[in-house]
Amino acid sequence: MGTTTFSGPVRSENGFQSIVKNETTGAVTVESSYGVRPNFRIAVDNVTLNTGAAVTTTLTTAQSGTLFEIDGTDDIVVNLPAANTANVGTTYDFIVTTAVGGAKTVAFELPSGDFFGALQLLGGTAANPASDTSGDTLTLPNATVVNSRVSLTCLSDDGTNAIWKAETLTSPIATIA
Repeated sequence: MGTTTFSGPVRSENGFQSIVKNETTGAVTVESSYGVRPNFRIAVDNVTLNTGAAVTTTLTTAQSGTLFEIDGTDDIVVNLPAANTANVGTTYDFIVTTAVGGAKTVAFELPSGDFFGALQLLGGTAANPASDTSGDTLTLPNATVVNSRVSLTCLSDDGTNAIWKAETLTSPIATIA
């Protein structure tokens, strides 16, 4: 069967492609392809932030849905994608697999906009959650322990400013500034 575009649900014996058509140019972009049996496991990246050395990286929307392992031996800076309306729904997860070293930090940077943070202390009590909705840098301070976690999701992005939901479970508690 040739390439065919449908506007409703489709059954196939030989895979699928999900597309988006640009209303202005008519250009078609493939958003995702599925083989005979889709694999819905998340991607785990144990390389990019797991080097034991200083790392500065910029994530892409193509990495959405990835769980990144963090080796906090040295400073890490994670830049989120530049403001773009296509960022909405982009999500990343992070887990600390080597504690953040003395005088070192792991910083998550927004190019523009704010984090809406729900910050929890790992191993704390029910009275410890903190909320912060003003700041473009989320930081895991030195001595952040193994198994600390961060989840980031873009809630809105108008191409100039973005709002990203940040959920952390860390010790010591993460900060937004």
